[in-house]
Amino acid sequence: MKKLILVITIFLSVATAFPQGKRIGNEAEVQKKERMGWWVHDRFGMFIHWGIYALPARHEWVKNYERISDEQYQKYFDNFNPDLYNPKEWVRKAKEAGMKYVVLTTKHHDGFCLFDSKYTDYKATNTPIGRDLVKEYVDALRTEGLKVGFYYSLLDWHHPDYTIDGFHSQRVEDEKEYAKLNKGRDMNKYREYLHNQVRELLTNYGKIDLLWLDFSYPGENGKGSKDWDSENLLKMVRSLQPGIIVNDRLDLNEYEDGWDFTTHEQYKVSKWPEVNGKKTPWETCQTFSGSWGYYRDEYTWKDSKQLLGLLIESVSKGGNLIMNVGPTARGVFDERANASLAAFGNWMKYNSRSIYGCTQAPEEFEAPAMSLLTYNPETNRLYIHLLDYPLQNLVLPNYKGKVKYAQLLHDGSEIAVSARSAEDIKENEYPNDLTLSLPVRKPNDEIPVIELILE
Repeated sequence: MKKLILVITIFLSVATAFPQGKRIGNEAEVQKKERMGWWVHDRFGMFIHWGIYALPARHEWVKNYERISDEQYQKYFDNFNPDLYNPKEWVRKAKEAGMKYVVLTTKHHDGFCLFDSKYTDYKATNTPIGRDLVKEYVDALRTEGLKVGFYYSLLDWHHPDYTIDGFHSQRVEDEKEYAKLNKGRDMNKYREYLHNQVRELLTNYGKIDLLWLDFSYPGENGKGSKDWDSENLLKMVRSLQPGIIVNDRLDLNEYEDGWDFTTHEQYKVSKWPEVNGKKTPWETCQTFSGSWGYYRDEYTWKDSKQLLGLLIESVSKGGNLIMNVGPTARGVFDERANASLAAFGNWMKYNSRSIYGCTQAPEEFEAPAMSLLTYNPETNRLYIHLLDYPLQNLVLPNYKGKVKYAQLLHDGSEIAVSARSAEDIKENEYPNDLTLSLPVRKPNDEIPVIELILE
């Protein structure tokens, strides 16, 4: 996953306008909507960043940040032996947390592959674990009925033909030195390697539901669509897996169909993102802490209310949340990740109805103070998420004539609904407000949810 501010700026710009009408394929809008139906409905997924960087346990970009050479980094390959790896346990935890799809780093920027690729020796089957870890992951997901996602890094700091640039682990300060460093390196060969590996991933493991390609950084001494041959890469992906959903990091913004959804990394959008004035499918990818890979000594972990708020707010603006876990070098989630997943699970067990199938509320409904709204268009139900629990009475502005029934979602208990009295109307001039009479004591729920069955 990318980390530097420059890259974040590049990808936030994906929501800028591109020339309308320029397309790679011929899929109709209704077909795209059908293809993406499960993803839009499910709203919540798990990201898993895992590789040999779990051994140093100080960020997945450790090779880059510390400018570690291939020779120095080799010890992590030689000692990679996740003896406790059990993807069935990973999938069980994802499912209990309420997540519906999972995306695993099959290869990250350091070039190490968790799958048994015939195009490299730099893979899990050549480490002490000696197994195709991706195959086991796919099998576990299918057994539990969760959607299968692959992440694949376009960057590769290990491959001998991948040219060194400002994002490479062996970068230099003097840009004039790059020509000398890249003597003998051939991006044509690397492009072929990249395409071959993506073909393997989409051929050898059955149906793949989602592909996360990461990332482009066009510009001087950068890499973009021409470096990856992105147009042909995407065509190949679509031909091999016609139903797959692909993210937006191939630098194909000039095409209307160069991506399926925008990705907002470690970033909360202020409103539903638009492209050419049209709301676009979007997802925010977030971490429990400040790192994607396992980081033993990192302590800026979000609390349970912050985590739930990320999920609710994403759905309230028509988007998805994919939450990351970085397993340890032995192949398990650490106690901090397990506690965070449990917080999601405890809340989703009773409140998932306000997430699955939901989206941004119609404009006619204003969110009461300190709350977030989600709406299910199929059931015509509105959900009020109480970020700050009110003192008994909650005013719903201009809701009169719109609410048939109200209840607390976690236990299905009725909430009394009343209109303003004649005296209140005279004094406050809010004749169309409704008042909900809530229990004095806050329910034992991190963020209580009110379900309104609408007229």
